[in-house]
Amino acid sequence: MNSEAIIVIKNLAKKFDDTLVVKDSNMTVPKGCVYGFLGANGAGKTTIFKMITCLISPTNGTIEVLGHNVTKNREKVLRSIGSLIEAPVFYEHLSATENLSIHLDYMGTEGFNIDTALDMVGLNGTGSKPVSKFSLGMRQRLGIARAFIHKPEILILDEPINGLDPMGIRDMRNLFLALIQKHGMTILLSSHILSEIEHTADMVGVIVNGTVVQEISLEEIKGQKDIRLEEYFFNIMSGGSISC
Repeated sequence: MNSEAIIVIKNLAKKFDDTLVVKDSNMTVPKGCVYGFLGANGAGKTTIFKMITCLISPTNGTIEVLGHNVTKNREKVLRSIGSLIEAPVFYEHLSATENLSIHLDYMGTEGFNIDTALDMVGLNGTGSKPVSKFSLGMRQRLGIARAFIHKPEILILDEPINGLDPMGIRDMRNLFLALIQKHGMTILLSSHILSEIEHTADMVGVIVNGTVVQEISLEEIKGQKDIRLEEYFFNIMSGGSISC
């Protein structure tokens, strides 16, 4: 993992009507890592992901991606990011191949070969099948393929293993590792499955009631005797702390 920061968030806040959903949040995502973003439902994880990917604008604070302010350099930032946020949406009547081709045209890049990308997510042989015929797990795999097919530097993945069976979860774990090691990507992901974050992530950030309250490497957590990520997470969520 590189010590160079690829995403830097400072004093971030987002208000919807009179409600502060994200407040006074700071995050630093090192280049070449898997950063696991943890928090309860409604804590603000997806809102922060949407601000990083320019889907919504911050109320206060700054977000820098690859040294660029996302509000001032939106187009440049978006070309460097691939994302899967909430349930993936496709052109249902079109095939998997056609959906990925449209995305590549939109991004203006060749990226991965479409058949190669489908094979990487375990969808080999399904390229001509209409997406309307895909199962939940297949749609999730296709959403992940669309996120990385244009070879972005950063992947933002919101609950990427939703709908996947244990074999699919293992496949995605191996895929994420390959995308980092072979293609130099950095991955920021959220998951409710703490054991999967423990297997996959290099470091974690914990958000509580809209504020990122902790960032720590998995090495530091595992270096503490008899402490697992699950215990660490629930201690933070309940207002405690564990010195690592």
